[in-house]
Amino acid sequence: MTGLQWQRLAAPVLVILILAMMILPLPTFMLDMLFTFNIALSMIVLLIALYTLKPLEFSIFPTVLLMTTLLRLSLNVASTRIVLLEGHTGPDAAGKVIEAFGHFLVGGNYAVGLVVFVILVLINFVVITKGAGRIAEVAARFTLDAMPGKQMAIDADLNAGLIGEDEARRRRAQVAQEADFYGSMDGASKFVRGDAIAGIIIMLINIIGGLLIGVIQHDLSLATAANNYTLLTIGDGLVAQVPALIISTAAGIVVSRVSTEQDLNQQMLSQVFGKPQAIFLSAGILAVLGLIPGMPHVAFLLMAAVLAAIGYVIDQRGKAEAAAAAAVAEAPPAPEEPVEIGWQDVQAVDQLGLEVGYRLVPLVDRAQDGELLRRIRGIRKKIAQDLGYLVPSVHIRDNLQLKPNAYRILLKGVVVGEGEAIVGKQLAINPGRVFGTVPGQPAVDPAYGLPAVWIEPTQRDQALSYGYTVVDPSTVVATHLSKVISDHAPELLGREETQQLLDHFAKQVPKLVEELTPKTLPLGTVQKVLQNLLEEGVHIRDLRTILETLAEHGSRTQDADELTSAVRVALGRAIIHDIYGAAQELQVIALEPGLEQILMQAVSSRGEAGAGLEPGLAETMVKDTQRAVQRQMEAGLPAVLLVPPLLRPMLARFLRRAAPDLKVISHAEVPDGKSIRVGAMIGSGA
Repeated sequence: MTGLQWQRLAAPVLVILILAMMILPLPTFMLDMLFTFNIALSMIVLLIALYTLKPLEFSIFPTVLLMTTLLRLSLNVASTRIVLLEGHTGPDAAGKVIEAFGHFLVGGNYAVGLVVFVILVLINFVVITKGAGRIAEVAARFTLDAMPGKQMAIDADLNAGLIGEDEARRRRAQVAQEADFYGSMDGASKFVRGDAIAGIIIMLINIIGGLLIGVIQHDLSLATAANNYTLLTIGDGLVAQVPALIISTAAGIVVSRVSTEQDLNQQMLSQVFGKPQAIFLSAGILAVLGLIPGMPHVAFLLMAAVLAAIGYVIDQRGKAEAAAAAAVAEAPPAPEEPVEIGWQDVQAVDQLGLEVGYRLVPLVDRAQDGELLRRIRGIRKKIAQDLGYLVPSVHIRDNLQLKPNAYRILLKGVVVGEGEAIVGKQLAINPGRVFGTVPGQPAVDPAYGLPAVWIEPTQRDQALSYGYTVVDPSTVVATHLSKVISDHAPELLGREETQQLLDHFAKQVPKLVEELTPKTLPLGTVQKVLQNLLEEGVHIRDLRTILETLAEHGSRTQDADELTSAVRVALGRAIIHDIYGAAQELQVIALEPGLEQILMQAVSSRGEAGAGLEPGLAETMVKDTQRAVQRQMEAGLPAVLLVPPLLRPMLARFLRRAAPDLKVISHAEVPDGKSIRVGAMIGSGA
């Protein structure tokens, strides 16, 4: 715990110490140690930048850049104080490091030192810092522009089941961190530029101030004052600018790196010295230049020989590697022992699949920001909100055996829907009443079978004015997929999905789920009840009511049909509201009393759907139902058949194929306070 506290205090203490250096006087020995530490720190940063594979591996670099700049400025202030106070005593007044830079590096000639200092500042300010800042600025702009696409690509991978939630969260954080890094580098480069400008100003102030102090206060001659203070100032400036130049070089290396699996050394060797032909050609040019009269023959010919030797070594190494690779390729493969077949060879069938032709690949390619991927994620979210459970992920793959514009939807490996979508065009769907025709390629809406036509995007406004519904190719596929999922929602609710649904709901009401399964009802029975509800068009969002009803009746019976009827009664208010809304009067279809009596006798005697019906009666009943449903829908009313509770399960199954739009409800499901009005009769012959 103590170590952790020290780690948390390290950065604040370091900043406070750096700022204190600007105020508190430092002895010359401490100044020497800090200048040495500054040089060592800059070398460490440069080496880390050289061995970094990706910029984000050194994400703290903008902060390091600020801290090192602040450290140099603090050292400048501390050294300036000593130079101006003690400069009259000699060239070693500000410590041995500044003296060494002032004498040994520039030969004790302050004119030469001044020129060298200015050149270093110009290199740092004009070349390295400006270039690194421009790279960081452009990288930050491009990174911010690419963020939405990267985020959607991550969402698409998550939606398609290619990555998990943890991996998606990690990638999103990486994208945000990348944008923050380049933005910070864009701003941090301004620190170095300001540091270079401050170095020039500090140098001028030190020289002018030193001359005035030396001549006026310490009665030095102008030449002696100029020699002492200028050499000290130049040494101070050089000892600060050399680390600044190193840090600026590290910044340029970091922002100019292209993320690979190789560090800078490996990239240099493999890319710059990886072509022996280029090295041989360079050696030949230098040799020709070395033979020209008046040229420095020794330097040119010696460098040509060195390059030729390097090229020869690289060429021989490449040939040896190629020969080894060829030998491995030509060598007969070693006989492999037969591998025993295991369960890993059994491939599971995808619950939901989407196969597309090659021209539709851009719609589902995350690298091209496929629009369909986002729509599929939206479909799953919408269906989960409508039905009350999360349908499985849609596994997408391309299929070269399909037509270029074709696609097909698979349910448990079986094709349940197929169609065509033309990329670059839009589908104008005729909803039943249009005021004109638009030229194009005739087609059929794959989701609902409506007549349609593929048109150019420029014809969109014209088609809309005629009354067409115009959608893009991704919407065509997405709508078809949504309809297929909704139609097969009961099949997609397997035991695994049911268990996941119960586990999720158990976080809210753990006691209810614990009491229900497996104590009262097995998981399979709960699944069957939920499937029955979905098959009859009843959502399972109100899972609490469903589970409470199952817990109440599960001790009496485990028959899924009886339990479904009990749950429907409990959900009666929601069922009626979904069909009629807030209407108080319910327009329904009813059975003719005689037919109702016959059906009651058949159910009582056999108990199976339609088992006791005479074929002629069953056919007549189907036709009457279809006519009644058509009249209700033409009148703009919902097609609802109201029957006694005993008949509801049988008639719901019997009439499901003949009249898919018909809802069959029982008297027990109608809430109190609602009035019934019979608009049509089945079995009356009308």
